Amino acid sequence: MNRRDRSFAALAGIVAAALGLGVAEAIAGILPGATSLIDAVGQVVIDLQPPGAKDVVVGLFGTNDKLALEIVVTVAALVLGGVFGLVALRRFAVGAIGFGIFGVIGFVAGIGQVLAMPAMVALEAAVSTGVAIQTLSLLLRRLTSSTEREPDVPDPARRSFLLQSGAIGIAALAAGAFGRSVIDAGRRAPTPSVPLPAPAEIVPALAPDTDLSTTVANLTPIVMPNDSFYRIDTALLTPSLDTDTWQLRIHGLVEREITLDWQQLITMPMFEQYVTIACVSNEVGGRLVGNAKWTGVRLRDVLALAGPTATATQMVGRSIDGWTSGTPMDWVMDPSREPMIALEMNGQPLPRIHGYPARLIIPGLYGYVSATKWLAEIELTTWEGYDAYWVPLGWAKKGPILTQSRIDTPRSHVAVGRVPIAGLAWAPDRGISKVEVGVDDVWREATLSAPISKATWVQWLYPWDATAGEHSISVRATDGTGVLQEEIPSRPAPDGARGWHTITVVAS
Repeated sequence: MNRRDRSFAALAGIVAAALGLGVAEAIAGILPGATSLIDAVGQVVIDLQPPGAKDVVVGLFGTNDKLALEIVVTVAALVLGGVFGLVALRRFAVGAIGFGIFGVIGFVAGIGQVLAMPAMVALEAAVSTGVAIQTLSLLLRRLTSSTEREPDVPDPARRSFLLQSGAIGIAALAAGAFGRSVIDAGRRAPTPSVPLPAPAEIVPALAPDTDLSTTVANLTPIVMPNDSFYRIDTALLTPSLDTDTWQLRIHGLVEREITLDWQQLITMPMFEQYVTIACVSNEVGGRLVGNAKWTGVRLRDVLALAGPTATATQMVGRSIDGWTSGTPMDWVMDPSREPMIALEMNGQPLPRIHGYPARLIIPGLYGYVSATKWLAEIELTTWEGYDAYWVPLGWAKKGPILTQSRIDTPRSHVAVGRVPIAGLAWAPDRGISKVEVGVDDVWREATLSAPISKATWVQWLYPWDATAGEHSISVRATDGTGVLQEEIPSRPAPDGARGWHTITVVAS
């Protein structure tokens, strides 16, 4: 075999692998109980990540971390498909076994996913693997039918091989795009089977001076829309739950173990509150933070049904996929804040990617120790008795949100003259008392938006008369207790990034 034939054999393997993946995605989209094999393998990678990996990956890709992992898994599968194609050119059975191993890996990864049905995953893996092997056989037969020709002699069989490979590649893309579109559509929140009653306590309408983004371009709005709200979690496969079968188990150090269904939960008094939540992986000046209006029931009311014992010092929230957060009980029980089981986000049912049908919202704590999505269990235990998901991976066990601030506008270049410098500052649940802007190390106090509560961020604005040249602009915030934001920079691990956000601007 010459070099061209080997290249074509590798191409045959890549195309066969692509069609197998595309068929698997299509089956995952239309067959209940099946699952995306790409996402399933990616989820295994997430579950096996070493300490420090989260900080690196989120730092590189931000909220696109899951997309990046899906691309890596797909590219790796295609590369191995090319290798199997080369092997199959000489020993087809060995190449076919390689694809069979692919299918076994996909099956094993798939049955470990939430709500996956082993029989459906087995069918999916078998069909997609069979399609890949048959495609490889078809293309290699077309290729080997012309191997006796001289390399420079036109070969209709080779042209036919390339045409077939192109057509199969297009079919693979179409099947994959169809399956992914159906899967993504399933991530949107459905209508609960039993509609939520109107909350007994509602927040007042926001005053006009609460949101400065209506008059300042490029300033983040005070309330983030659901489709713009950041998402960081470990669920590559978004759990698809419904309120007909959803249950919440409360157990551990309680006087009586209880299980609530959806109907029982929503009959409890409901209320609204604005809360800013943040990811511990957020870099200085980063966007992994958001503010929303959450509607739900008081967490302490739910816990009271089970009767926490005096020995309970930690509350473990457990997701349907097994992910856990660990929250100090004294934080949960402190009457100065209102931890909740949230059921709505900005007046709409929780989007699936944000925890439908129920999630925890606990003001003042980073999400990794508080904001369990797809809530299935609450276990009360001791502080020493359990380490939640991220603690063994090197993150701090306690995670109060640090005082942080950022500059949203301006960007790198401005015109000489009056320029608004504006951004956000947050210190839930201490509130923000002051924000200062430093231009070339000269500090001035900024104007703050009317705060919604101590649990939310504020916007800030400083009108700057820009002169020609390069300027350094920094921001620092003081929380509601009078403590200034820490200046010395640090990485997010293990308990949040520190430092004053600083940018360089050229005025001309």
